[in-house]
Amino acid sequence: MKTLEETAPMMSSANYKERFLAEYYQLETRINKLEKMVKDWDAGVLTFTPTCPRATYDLQLRSMKDYFAILQMRAKMEGIEV
Repeated sequence: MKTLEETAPMMSSANYKERFLAEYYQLETRINKLEKMVKDWDAGVLTFTPTCPRATYDLQLRSMKDYFAILQMRAKMEGIEV
């Protein structure tokens, strides 16, 4: 998994496949971080108090995973190795 910092330069590439990969890796990173946050919340070890209800984060995570699945399908159809 790439960090957001590693993928930032890829976002301005002239090559659409590189921009696609940046989007893919960034979304993967964000999903993993949000999953960790909600797991820490459930375990009672979160180091801050969330401002939104838990259901909002669950909805966001589900939407992000749906979007990630679409990117995986596109990568396969477009011949982009992820």
